[in-house]
Amino acid sequence: MGDAYSEVDDGGLRASLRGIWSSVAPAWGELAEQVDARGAELAEAMLDAGALVWGDHVLEIACGPGGLGIAAAGKVGPEGTVVLSDIAAEMTTIAVERAHRAGLTNITARQLDLERIDCPDSAFDKVLCRDGLMLVPDPAAGAREARRILRPGGRAVFAVWGPRDRNPWLGVLFDAVTAETGISVPPPGMPGPFSLEAPGALGAILAAAGFIGIDVCEISTPMTVESIADWWSVVPALAGPLARLLGSLPAELTRAIRARAVAAMADFATSDGYRLPGVSLMGVGCRPPR
Repeated sequence: MGDAYSEVDDGGLRASLRGIWSSVAPAWGELAEQVDARGAELAEAMLDAGALVWGDHVLEIACGPGGLGIAAAGKVGPEGTVVLSDIAAEMTTIAVERAHRAGLTNITARQLDLERIDCPDSAFDKVLCRDGLMLVPDPAAGAREARRILRPGGRAVFAVWGPRDRNPWLGVLFDAVTAETGISVPPPGMPGPFSLEAPGALGAILAAAGFIGIDVCEISTPMTVESIADWWSVVPALAGPLARLLGSLPAELTRAIRARAVAAMADFATSDGYRLPGVSLMGVGCRPPR
């Protein structure tokens, strides 16, 4: 059985991650509307926490298909700007195409690594990062970079997934893969969606990066689907490294994983489908004024 994680080592981890997210970009593009709908409440909370105003210059890092940054563009108006960025150029292409289809002219796109942001100091009024900080090898470096590129008094808003046991919409798939294959998900050394789930972890990273006025809160992010087929068509396709792994497995093993996940989801069945709990952690911090 091939292991899609076998290419990952200390020297090539970032290159591997870039390749992984590039490979799933088409699925993110196809499912962008569902991603936006699922994340609408979190996006609104992040924009409110960011206190965006007319004329702000905003950077979204790890933008994926760009839904958050596209929403931000409406807040800052034509006098403001939004830069959509991601480590995978394929993602930024999708994001900016969506922005242009929406008629937005204050959006540009760049391929940027959030751990090494190729932008000058004090370049932005606000920084937004949804579901990205927990997926990099060094989230502390990412937080420091976000602080560096903010103007004095600027504000950054990060969202990461909360505890795995409170996010069964994804956790049941991880558990099923491990039970059927013996492969740890994520494997040792690979950053995963729950890498910042520990109480206080996100706040500690922001404090160590030099942010002040830090606030971390929970946002409910459940997933509602009409059927198992709907869930299976979305979650595995978007799951980055896991999507690549599933694509490498024999069909009978994939069927066994799906059956195990389905059994675990029985507790979340409703009269019209499934409601799977989810929780995100939203952290806000400001760069100190001069």
